[in-house]
Amino acid sequence: MAVDLSFYKSPISQEIRAEGKAEGEARALLVVLQARGFQLPAATEQKVSECRDSRTLNQWLSRAATADSLDEVFHED
Repeated sequence: MAVDLSFYKSPISQEIRAEGKAEGEARALLVVLQARGFQLPAATEQKVSECRDSRTLNQWLSRAATADSLDEVFHED
């Protein structure tokens, strides 16, 4: 019996995977910031948690590894 796997290639399935990936990236960013001793205002936690742009999240995560302040992490280019 053949199994229909078309759902896993569908646009909705791809969207669900992308959303899950972004949620994981946001959590990783918050963990790094907290581990580095940054005191995160509620607004910053919300900004990170609600972001679904993988490029932005990865940029923030890269900066979080070496930044001396939250401003360095979240500055606009």
